[in-house]
This record gives sequence, C-alpha cells and structure tokens, in this order.
Amino acid sequence: MKRRSMALFFIIVFSVYFLVNLYLFIKGYRAVSYFHGNHAIYITTFIILALSFIIGKVTERTHPSVFSDILNIIGSFWLAFMLYGFLLFFVSDIIYLLFRFSGILPVEKVPEFKKWVYISTIVVSLSLIVVGFINALIPVTRHYEINISKAACGIKNLRIAAVSDIHLGSIIRKRSIVKLSRMLSDVKPDVIFLLGDIVDGEIGPVMRNDLLKYFNCPKCRDGLLAITGNHEFIGGASVTIPYIEKNGIRILKDEAVVIDGCIQVIGRLDRDGLRYRNEGRKPLSKLMEQVDSSKPVILLDHQPFNLDEAEKAGVDLQLSGHTHNGQMWPLNYITKKIYEVSSGYKKKGNTHIIVSSGFGIWGPRVRLGSRPEIIVVDITFSGN
Repeated sequence: MKRRSMALFFIIVFSVYFLVNLYLFIKGYRAVSYFHGNHAIYITTFIILALSFIIGKVTERTHPSVFSDILNIIGSFWLAFMLYGFLLFFVSDIIYLLFRFSGILPVEKVPEFKKWVYISTIVVSLSLIVVGFINALIPVTRHYEINISKAACGIKNLRIAAVSDIHLGSIIRKRSIVKLSRMLSDVKPDVIFLLGDIVDGEIGPVMRNDLLKYFNCPKCRDGLLAITGNHEFIGGASVTIPYIEKNGIRILKDEAVVIDGCIQVIGRLDRDGLRYRNEGRKPLSKLMEQVDSSKPVILLDHQPFNLDEAEKAGVDLQLSGHTHNGQMWPLNYITKKIYEVSSGYKKKGNTHIIVSSGFGIWGPRVRLGSRPEIIVVDITFSGN
C-alpha cells in the first residue's frame, strides 16, 4: 500500500512538472518569432533547463560532485521560474481572453501582444527571483518572550536559540553554516535546539566537504539538542543520523531529557519516518509518561500538526519548523491553510507554540513573503 501511494505521489508530481514545462515551452515558442527559425537552440536550451533539477537530484544521490551541485543550483532557480512564469502567463491568458472577447485587442495586434507578454513575464519573473535570492541571503533573528507559570528548581530565566530547516546540501553550504554559528554566538543562548531538516535530503554533498564541522559556536557542542525532520529520512536515516551525531549533535528520538536539572525536553521523531522507513513514532501521551508535568515541559516536533494534542498533554512550549512559511509568495497562503500556525507564535490554553520559517531553503535559494531566521525565546518561570 505504501509503495502504491508513493508511486502515485511521484506520478502526480512528475505530471505537474511536465505539464507546467510544456505550457512554458509553448508560450515561449509561440510568442517570439526568433525561436521559429532557431528552434533547435530553443528546444535544446529549454530541455537542459527543465531537466537540470531532476538530473541534479539523481547525480547528487549516485555521484555527488561539483557538477551535481551546479545542476541543482540551475535546476532550483528553474523551479522558481516555473512558479512565477506559470502564474504570470496564466494571468496574461485570462487578460488576453477578456481583451479578445471585448474587442479591445484586434486580431492583427495579437502577435505583438503575445511578444510583449512574454518579454514582461521574463523580466518580472527574473526580478522576483533576484529579489527573493537577495532576501534568502539575509537571515534575521526573531525574539519571543514567554512566561511559564511553573517552578524550575530555582531557575528564573532561560534563553533558547532554535533553528529549523537548515537544509545543508548542494546549495546551503559552508558560508551559510558559518553565518549561522556567528548568529547563534551573538544571542548567547543557554541552550540550542535544532528543529529538524538539518540536511537537505541526500547526505553525499554534506559528507563530501564535511559541512557540519563548520558548525562552531557556544553551546554548539554542549547544550545542543536536535530532532529529526522529514529530510533526515529522505536520504537514508541510517547514514544521515549517525553523521549528524558524529558531529556532536544529540538527536532526541522519541525521548525526554532534563536540562539545568529541572527543565524537561521531549524530542519526537518526525511523523514522516513511518513513510520512509516503516518506523512509527510513539504517541505524545506515552512520551509524557517520561516527564513530571508539574515541572516545565518543552516539546520539539518538526511538523506543527495536531497542536491540540500538545495543549491537552500539558506541554508548556512547543517548537516546530517545516513550513518555511511557504518560502515563496504566494505559497505562504497555502501553508496558512494547511497549518494552524504556519509561522510565528500562538498560545493555546497554557501551551505556547512557536513555528519557525526556517534558516535555509528547499529548492531555489529564493524567499518572497518569508525571511530566513533563527528564533530566540526568553522564558521566565514564575511558579512557586
């Protein structure tokens, strides 16, 4: 049943990928007369761009190298163009139909109209991608202040730095991990949590240059806890997780630990572990049996689903990521429909919930409508 559902998933994904590229190909070929006389160049260039992401992912898995990195970078930017090119062409088709039926656009002006629509779409799409690329290079620190009305064995304040969705791999590399280390050092946290998707999927590009060795900051080797995300399972958890742990990062796998003698942290396996390697995770109710609910309880769960469950269990703070807050506008509107909290803060009963939009990216290094970030949570404990 799982193989069938995965096969169906990939059939749908590749069908959409093919149809969008076919639509873009036809729009370009029809719009610019230059392509008619040089169709071999146009077809060859388009096929290379359209297939670069797929070939890059395949070679990244089998023979990770600088060549596969380059293909992934080209292909990821093509994904961004697919999104914005498709949206702009689709809107232009609606405008074209309205103009034609209303008589505003005479038939002899149609070729000129299509030519300028194509040029405008290219210019606007590339402009959005450039702006989004620059935005993706400038992470921010978001601060939250919360109060937990429980005693913490004499501890009155705790500063947490949390990072989700680093996505180390072909695109997020040494420079990014060095910048992350510097940002974490600057906020002087008491503890650091990595909220899953530390790697982008395939571990080859990460291990090739041992990228995690550049993760160096206070608390990065002492007071550092992590959980799995769905991407830790995509590339093979049996290799990815040991590599992360070898670099001094403790991954909590459906277990609870105590920090500072009193503050309890529960780290859940990602819910997609069941999909990728037939490994389910324990119910939160079972994990809560490992802790003392009269003392502070922090839950780390990569995907922010079923938030009511944390509230009912008596969790004081849940930290999650995964959503990227859509990463590229207008996809943030979709994530807001899927998740109760797509990004930011919400309080449900006595449970504080914070969802990060992530430090890295998946696919194109482009962010529009969201910012790359680390989050800092200053907790005050006010119980007796």
